[in-house]
Amino acid sequence: MRNSSDRPRVGDEVEYATGRRAIVTDIRDGIPYLRAAGGRLWPTDAPATLKVMRTREQRLADGDVW
Repeated sequence: MRNSSDRPRVGDEVEYATGRRAIVTDIRDGIPYLRAAGGRLWPTDAPATLKVMRTREQRLADGDVW
């Protein structure tokens, strides 16, 4: 299992601001692109501050795939 301090990977749920979560949907040139439920896709302006809340594997095990 990965540590929550690891860099996020595609499919991971991350916290990008206090209480705000999104899914990493792509990584381009080292920049994670995020998408919130039902929302738009955007590149993060602070990749080092992203906190992995659940890995892709944890989300799949929880049946949380959207």
